[in-house]
Amino acid sequence: MSPEPVPPPPPPPRPGCDCGEPLARRLERADEAFRAGEYGAAAELLRSALAGPAGPAGPAQPERGLCLRLGDALARAGRLPEALGAFRGAARLGALRPEELGELAGGLARALGRGERRLPAGRPGGAPGEARGEARALLGCPRCRRLLHKPVTLPCGLTVCKRCVEPGPARPQARRVNVVLSGLLEKCFPAECRVRRLAGQARSLQRQQQPDAALLRCDQALELAPRDNSLLLLRAELYLTLKNYEQALQDANAVCQNEPLLTKGHHVKAQALSALGRSKEVLKEFLYCLALNPECNSVKKEVQKVMCEVFFPASENVHQNLTSSIQSRILNSRLKAQCASHVNTEPLEEGDSAGSSKDSFFLLDQNPSEKSDVFRNTSSSVLYFILGLHFEEDKEMLESILPVAPSTGLKRQFPNDLEDVHELNGPGKIPKKEVDSSPQRNMTSNTGESPELSIDVTDFECALCMRLLFEPVTTPCGHTFCLKCLERCLDHAPHCPLCKEKLSELLASRNFNITILAEELIFRYLSDELSDRKRIYDEEMTELSNLTRDVPIFVCAMAFPTVPCPLHVFEPRYRLMIRRCMETGTKRFGMCLSAEHAGISEYGCMLEIKDVRTFPDGSSVVDAIGISRFRVLSHRHRDGYNTADIEYLEDEKVEGPAYEELTSLHDSVYQQSVSWFTSLQDHMKEQILSHFGLMPDRESEPQSNPSGPAWSWWILAVLPLERKAQLAILGMISLKERLLAIRRILVIITRKMNSRQELVNSRERNN
Repeated sequence: MSPEPVPPPPPPPRPGCDCGEPLARRLERADEAFRAGEYGAAAELLRSALAGPAGPAGPAQPERGLCLRLGDALARAGRLPEALGAFRGAARLGALRPEELGELAGGLARALGRGERRLPAGRPGGAPGEARGEARALLGCPRCRRLLHKPVTLPCGLTVCKRCVEPGPARPQARRVNVVLSGLLEKCFPAECRVRRLAGQARSLQRQQQPDAALLRCDQALELAPRDNSLLLLRAELYLTLKNYEQALQDANAVCQNEPLLTKGHHVKAQALSALGRSKEVLKEFLYCLALNPECNSVKKEVQKVMCEVFFPASENVHQNLTSSIQSRILNSRLKAQCASHVNTEPLEEGDSAGSSKDSFFLLDQNPSEKSDVFRNTSSSVLYFILGLHFEEDKEMLESILPVAPSTGLKRQFPNDLEDVHELNGPGKIPKKEVDSSPQRNMTSNTGESPELSIDVTDFECALCMRLLFEPVTTPCGHTFCLKCLERCLDHAPHCPLCKEKLSELLASRNFNITILAEELIFRYLSDELSDRKRIYDEEMTELSNLTRDVPIFVCAMAFPTVPCPLHVFEPRYRLMIRRCMETGTKRFGMCLSAEHAGISEYGCMLEIKDVRTFPDGSSVVDAIGISRFRVLSHRHRDGYNTADIEYLEDEKVEGPAYEELTSLHDSVYQQSVSWFTSLQDHMKEQILSHFGLMPDRESEPQSNPSGPAWSWWILAVLPLERKAQLAILGMISLKERLLAIRRILVIITRKMNSRQELVNSRERNN
């Protein structure tokens, strides 16, 4: 019997070696390094823990969990061939489950995107020289970048395809197709609209599980637009349903070449390849999907499942329970020695692991028979993989799947000049984050249509005023009107003027945003007509802004200068009047009393709007305050409410002895007014204060305000006077006469109050 060969002794430890460090401490350091993002250091610590010292009966079997952790760390570090080896080692200890390959899947997907740069602005997938035309660009959907189909105008004013409307958590009123824009599209792009209709019918038939009929419609649409990627993708899905996998692969491959950034294209291609049993290509396509959409868990699960089939087939992915032999013990010892040499070096830099791995398995390469003997023992085979001794084979495996040779760092080469970016239209070259969820239609398909639009005024005519739309607003039911026309209609009833659809929600939200696309088209193609329309509008606003001629008059109650006058506005005519006051910027209107024969009173007060609070039913509360008095010269009607030509009133000023007399009278009447108000009962004072506010202070200069002291108007507003008497005092332009009138009224009221009180006291004494 030949003597048993003696294994070579391990090399002496280098400075900084951690071989004597306890295993638990080494694993703790590995966890800390992984959490800190130092994945390379974590990998070396885990590798040293796996290649621990051999016992008397031979080396201990490595832990499967540590192999998985090593694979995760190497995958995070971008050292994919070594990571693949670590997972192979784990597979020797127990069957791998797809969910254990999450980090490897993420690492492979990141490898596709490493070193990528962004494409120039615009929709990816189209050739840079494509001229889409100004018209098509204007009428393109901002979400799918295709010509609008069944355009729907959102509450924000943006117009998108109906299919592109994002379903929100609460959409109480669905938006319908914009009638004006839909008619314009049919007029200017009839062939394109026919293609879209056929595609819509095909998708509808697909949902109804009628693939043959859907395929017929799809073929008809592709005859009109043979390069439409969305149609090609739809046909590929239909071929999949009909189990025509070769045709499905052909269409999906065309889509992937035209639009390498389209996740769905790669997904359909992967499905076709899977049905044809081409596992490596399936993995490649799913990796594209994951690189384009890293957050998609369903794709990640597919990648992990396919990786199990490709990298770890059933024949390899099993636990091997072979008895140790003397020869395998010798091989284990040699592997341990190589491991000690490997893990006692400084942590590897990215890009160096491949070379170090090659150096570390030269002993096995010198003796192929020993290399085959490694796989007869579980521990030996695991160490063989975790030390990266299978590096070249794993590298070749990854090269057959990834479009770029996955070296340790997986550094991809991309053009250094943006002029070369248009060459990145192969499916392996994915510009970063320029991903869209829907396929692009080739906007230059041969449909025989001119890129310019033929638009006239009738295409954008308001159905209410029969003029060019000005500030166009689209209702949820799809009808478009001028903003002012729609508001006037809603003043009368919360219904669409054309289809009578309820617009209560629109009225409650007051969300009258301009339809951006309609306004842009009018500006571009009907600029002269728009200028004329705007000139008419400006003239109307100028006319409404005049504060002496055709001043809007609210015929309701008595108002006084400096005194608050809250109003509840609910009649349609006054809603319109208040809105116009706000739009013109004057925020002013007159307040008059009604007169039996003249229609409105001779005198009134100009009010200024401080705030408007609108209720869901369209009515509003207007907070206004009096600012000046006027006399009505003539009056008429405008759109249902009164207007008047007016002249403003100011008090006559006095000087000398008359001024001294006025000042004395002013102070006297002020004190008399304060005494009267103080004598009122508490509940009466509270009511007055809540409605009119506090009584203004006495002014040192009675003639400083053209309308007179503020306190005098406040006391006139709260005194129990008939409107006729209040109106007479309002028209006085002599402050002295007004003060004398207030004194007489206070004397009369005080006498009545005193006599009433004496009567009450007398009755109490008699009782």
